[in-house]
Amino acid sequence: MVNGEGVDDGTSPGRLQGGRLQRGGLPGGGLQGKVALVAGATRGAGRGIAAALGEAGATVICTGRSSRAGNAASDYDRSETIEETAELVTSLGGAGVPIRVDHLEHDRVRALADRVRGEFGHLDVLVNDIWGGEELAGDPAQWDTPIWRLDLDAGLRMLRLAVETHLVTSHFLLPLLIERPGGLLVEVTDGTTEINASSYRISVFYDLAKASVNRLAFSQGHELASHGATAVAVTPGWLRSEMMLEHFGVTEDTWRDALNPERPDGPVAPADFATSETPRFVGRGIAALAADPERARWNQRSVTAGDLAREYGVTDLDGTQPDAWARW
Repeated sequence: MVNGEGVDDGTSPGRLQGGRLQRGGLPGGGLQGKVALVAGATRGAGRGIAAALGEAGATVICTGRSSRAGNAASDYDRSETIEETAELVTSLGGAGVPIRVDHLEHDRVRALADRVRGEFGHLDVLVNDIWGGEELAGDPAQWDTPIWRLDLDAGLRMLRLAVETHLVTSHFLLPLLIERPGGLLVEVTDGTTEINASSYRISVFYDLAKASVNRLAFSQGHELASHGATAVAVTPGWLRSEMMLEHFGVTEDTWRDALNPERPDGPVAPADFATSETPRFVGRGIAALAADPERARWNQRSVTAGDLAREYGVTDLDGTQPDAWARW
């Protein structure tokens, strides 16, 4: 059961078998000796997932386009880098390895796979979290614009960033994942299969992008099963990413100020922002999933960060188990 502090006390049916649990239900050392690669680890969910895998003791290869060496290839002109993420992984008990990669460039991803094979010999966990299309979706005033009025090039760019990158990454890296049984592929998206099947999401291009990634987990899970590997689609809830906090003019320490309807110094967040989560929350669920010896039972499923938290007893950094998707 999860006790009053949101910590698994060991009696929950979702408790990991073997290995100790740290506060928050995180498997302490549960991924020691495992090699994970988080594609799109620069910021947001990708950084949170990489950090949580590091908490669990994994070696985490952090890829992305934004590097201290420059971020000209990135769709975002932001300060976060893969080196920062790798350093965070290491500070939390794992081993962070930053590698600058544009996952639309086939030769770069092929070289990444060769490097992983040469330096580590295998891959246990692959997380496809590449996105980069948030600005292409436009602000709320542009949502619900019909396809014939949308910028076609921007829409197709969104699909390349959200879907083609995942296909390219899987093509070159899954051969490493299936070399020994037990590999885990996580496809990170926005909204579950069920939610996206019944809800229109912003625009034709955005809607297709998010629904497609869920289907990728289903189809790749079909192909991976015979190799003893598992594919799962995972969606965070309302993520307090660097960009989201910046939008509301708050920090992680002051994020609740955005809910104040009388705040004088920034936009007011909708009431649902109260159920938002840090990027580490979805990461902790994925880390627990990766450490579960029976993870194959999740194959081809589409789940939320909240689903994983309830199953494994993990919590967010403040000890809570937020679930922004519950209202859906």
